[in-house]
This record gives sequence, C-alpha cells and structure tokens, in this order.
Amino acid sequence: MMNTNKAYRMWKILSVALILFLNIYWAQITKKSAIKKEKMWEKIGNKFKETLFELEGPLIKIGQLLSIRADLLPAGFIKQIQDLADQVPPSPWEDIERVLVREWNGPIASRLQSIEKQAIASASIGEVYKGVMDDGTVVAIKVQRPTIQSIVKTDFRSLSIIFWFVKRFAPIPKGFVDFNMLYQELKGVIERELDFQKEMQTSLHFQNRFKNFPFIKIPQNYQQLCTSQVLVMEWVEGSRLTDTQFMDQHLIDRQVVANQLCQLFLPQWLEPGMFHADPHAGNLLIQRDGTIVLLDFGMAGEVTKQDTDNFQELLLAILVKDMKGAVQSLQRLGFIQQNSNLIKVEEQAKELLAMDFKKFQEMNMIAAKKEMNALIHSLPIQIPTRFVFLGRSLVTIEGILRIVNPNEDVLVTAKPVIMDWIKNHPNQVWKLIFQWVRDQYILRMFNVIFKWFKTPERLLEQNELLQKRDFHFRMYETYKMQASQFGIAGIVGIMVGWHLHEAPIWGMGVLSVAVSCTVYVVSKHKQRKWFPIQ
Repeated sequence: MMNTNKAYRMWKILSVALILFLNIYWAQITKKSAIKKEKMWEKIGNKFKETLFELEGPLIKIGQLLSIRADLLPAGFIKQIQDLADQVPPSPWEDIERVLVREWNGPIASRLQSIEKQAIASASIGEVYKGVMDDGTVVAIKVQRPTIQSIVKTDFRSLSIIFWFVKRFAPIPKGFVDFNMLYQELKGVIERELDFQKEMQTSLHFQNRFKNFPFIKIPQNYQQLCTSQVLVMEWVEGSRLTDTQFMDQHLIDRQVVANQLCQLFLPQWLEPGMFHADPHAGNLLIQRDGTIVLLDFGMAGEVTKQDTDNFQELLLAILVKDMKGAVQSLQRLGFIQQNSNLIKVEEQAKELLAMDFKKFQEMNMIAAKKEMNALIHSLPIQIPTRFVFLGRSLVTIEGILRIVNPNEDVLVTAKPVIMDWIKNHPNQVWKLIFQWVRDQYILRMFNVIFKWFKTPERLLEQNELLQKRDFHFRMYETYKMQASQFGIAGIVGIMVGWHLHEAPIWGMGVLSVAVSCTVYVVSKHKQRKWFPIQ
C-alpha cells in the first residue's frame, strides 16, 4: 500500500539521492573502470526501483519517464528501470466512493445504475472500475487516487531539491544537461496526467482526427460524468494487439492489421498535431472483427507546425550538406542549448554525416551503438521530451509490427502507407526528401538511432581528442568551483566553531578547507593538459 506520510516520502527520496551522489563521487575519486561503473549504476538503478515500488504514487510514473531518457542517464541505470510496470494495489473502495460522491456532487446511485467495487485495473495515478449507466450502457470509470494530489506536491518538492543540488554539485560539465528544462518537463507531464479533463479533450481530438478510419475505434466519453478526477468512457471488449493466437482464431489477416496500424500512427508522426505517446500493447486492442481499439490518452505529445517546418529544413540541410543550416534547425527544434558553441557543433555534425551508413548496416548492434554513442554524445544535445515520446512511440509500434507480422520487414510494411501519404500531401519539400531516401538508408539510420536511443553509453565514451579536451576542461572547472564552495563553507565552520568554542565544529571546518584546497590544486593541475582549443 502506498505510503502517504509526507515527511517519510521526502526523507526517503532525498536519502536515496544522497547515496547516489556519494557513489558517483567515489567512482570519480577512485577512477573506477567502465565495467565497475556499469555495475555501480546497475546497483543504483535497482535501489531506485525498490524505492519506487515502496513509495508508489507518481514516482512510478516519473521512473517510467526517466527510463526513456537514455540520452541523459547511464545504460546500467536504464537497464534496471526500463521494465517498470505501473501496476499497484487498488485503494480501499470507501476512499474511491468518497472521490465519486465529491466529484459528482451526490450519491453514486444518482448517476449510475451499478458499479463493481473491485478495480479492473490499478495504476499509480488512477484506477478503473466497471459500471452500468441508467440506460443500461456499460462504462469504464477511471478514478484518480484520493491522496495523489498532495503526494505529487511533496514528491516534486523533493525532486526540486535534488535537481538544484545536481545542477550545482554533480560532476557533470556545465552546458551538457539543462536540468531546469528536464525538471519542468517531468513536472508538466505528471500534471497533465493528473487532469482527466485534458485526457478527455485529447480523446475527443483523436476521435475527430480518425473519424473516417472505419478500422479504428476510440471509446466514447460521457462528458456529463467527466471531471478533473473522474473519467467515464464506453466499455470496449478486445484482446491485446500482440495476441496473435486471438487473431488467428478469429481469422484476422495480420498483414492487413499491420498495414492499418501504420495508417493509424504514420500521420501522427509526420503531421502537425497531437500523437499518442504511450502506444504499448495494453493500450492497443484488437476486436473479433479486426477493429483496432486505441485507449488511454493521458500521455500525449504534440508536434507543432513550426516543428514540422524546422524538421523539413533540417533534412533539406542534410541533403545539401549545409551543416550551419542543419545546426540552426536543431537549435530551433530545441535539441541544442542556446549557449552552445555552434561552430564546434557544426564540425562534429560534419563528422557524423561523413559516416558510411552502408557499413553501418553491416555492423553488429554493439559496434554500431558504440559508433553512434561516440559521435552523437559528443554533441551538446538534450532531446526535448516531446521528441523522446515521439521516438518511443515509433520504437514501440515497430516492436508491435514485428510481433503482428513477423514474416515481413517493417520497412516493407510501412512503404505503401508512406507512398500513399506522400500522394495525399503534395508538399514538394517532403517529395524531395523521400525521393532522396528511396534506397531506405536514412530510414535504416533512424532505426539504428532509435535502437541506440534505448541503451546508449555515457558522455565519457567520446573518442576524439577535441571532444575530450572540451569535456575534461569543463569537468575540472566544475570541480574547482565545487571545491571553492566547500572551502568557503569550511571557513564559515572554523569561524563558528571558534566563536562557540566547539572544537569538533572547528576541526571539521579545518578538514573541509584542507580537502577543498587539495581538490582545487589537483583539479587545476589536471586541467592544464586539457586546455580547450578555441
């Protein structure tokens, strides 16, 4: 059962973070090998996962969001949390009943003919119950957990402290990660999921967008019963889309289903507008007549018209080898931080595009991943959450397509859908781009990137000397800054201890100053050989 004690939750979150930082600093001081660091991150990830399972609530959702940030977190850590299941015990019925009575301003009997008191599904933010309306319509009722709002405030207060500390003291060179943006994105995603009215509006958007697709079903919402904490939807029967035995039993053509799945998601990826950001097998059902059911619109992303224009400009710049234009497009898309050295980024981007992607196809995944890590991680890129969601959506659907139709390559399945989409969208920019990639090398490159996207190495795997110089220079500059701050704190401790005649405080202050001076001198000495080339 979820622990709702605010003080305990804050203490638990901060204590785990402290253990994490101590491990990282110890690894830096002792210069652990890459293998030992990998094992260390696996232990940290496992401890983090155990904490999530103990505290439950929004932290499980935050863990799931972090599990797809392989562009920022070590592979060992990601490995431990990537399979987090958002399944927790349901709340007592009495608590759920109070929520329904409060949200509906009256007894449940005034709105429903009946409701089952046993939850059909239970997750970190909401629980689903089966009910019957007065006219006999069977409905699914999603109810927000009673204590979730207050717990979210406590958990994000703890996370804000952690992000503040990481930004100032973590051994990460400045400019490589925008922690403020990451925190705000995490907070924004959770806040959106907590507002069931927004989920309902997203569902209505998808219903309107795919109303002319007879093979797609999106459950109807009963808006008169929906609030910010209660969502009432049409009850839909079906089996998971990955249940191939079900499809074979009902003589459903799996190749047709794969084609229809491409028709459902391709427009979401290529056109401005909203896209389903969590299309796992539990949110995609198949009915006996072959109809695909799309569920759960709590997690959605949006690609704006400006994003689409910038992405087209990016691909065109790559086509004509205009690195300056490509880097500017990446910056407008939010991939490159504003204070980055764009000239250096252009040079590194040229090196990336100079790779022979024909050879890439012949490489095994381990070698390919290392090549991509060395080059892509050398760029000061932090992928915006909406594009992380977009990448995850693409990878998830690719995996489902391989299960549904294993005898056909995904690119072969998607090609006729792509060509039909081009015909119906007479945009000369896209035509030029797709003509250039007709041999599918760029698509295969994206496929490799998305596979890399799940399990990359960290920044220290950079191979080129110029990249290493820049990285180490900034890292030791960070150490010097931290040493100075700890030294000042030590001086304050000496003064306070001297004033209060407390020898332990005075002694700790002296020790802090001594350690700080040592760290500063050593960092300055090591920094000299990594002086960056301007």
